[in-house]
Amino acid sequence: MKPITQQEIADYVEANIRGFHQRRLDNLQKLRLMDVVKRKNPYLFKAKNINTAQDFVKTILDAFLSSQEEGIFGGFLGELAIFICSEVYSGQKSSAEGIDLEFERDSIRYIVSIKSGPNWGNSSQVAKLRDNFRKAKRILSTNRLSANVVAVNGCCYGKDRRPDKSDYLKLCGQKFWEFISGDDNLYTDIIEPLGYQAKEKNEQFMQEYAKVINKFTFEFIGAFCNADGNILWEEIVKFSSAETTS
Repeated sequence: MKPITQQEIADYVEANIRGFHQRRLDNLQKLRLMDVVKRKNPYLFKAKNINTAQDFVKTILDAFLSSQEEGIFGGFLGELAIFICSEVYSGQKSSAEGIDLEFERDSIRYIVSIKSGPNWGNSSQVAKLRDNFRKAKRILSTNRLSANVVAVNGCCYGKDRRPDKSDYLKLCGQKFWEFISGDDNLYTDIIEPLGYQAKEKNEQFMQEYAKVINKFTFEFIGAFCNADGNILWEEIVKFSSAETTS
């Protein structure tokens, strides 16, 4: 075990967090109004009593971007965890399906699937995770005759009061970061470096965001509002759900 320093973590974050901000910005600039409208539930927004074009556009855009950003940032945190574990326990990316990280500690070989938070999947996705763990264990046990292999579902934030899932461990938040680093304070230590250039990058993002809101609102009025300025909800539903679209 080789403890990692706060400076090493900060250097890694500063070198790689730019990728998160750039992907976030690129995704915003590539968006098309009709693609977002298609993917969001029109019944929900009608039930929320949204009556202006800008409110509708902002609501669906924010919901769409939020889900995208969760995925992008979850990937960044996973890479950060792999980096930290590689420095401390010589961990490495796994080539096994559904497994992100492998490392050895105290004569135990750990295989880790990293997720953003604890509520990451439904029952079929959890079943797939279990199947991936079984396959990886079987391969490792064959290649490392006496190896004791333990499967871990690591979650970058949150809690799970019952970490023992019988065939794997689920370690969330503080427990996960301590598990891959040996440092029980790491889960709070990493928060400060993550703010590197956040203000500058967010200002750039918000400038583009304002342009997209204005552009989408103009497009939305032309496509889904009548001459009196009323939102044509039936047309939105038809666009997102009808078998044929005019």
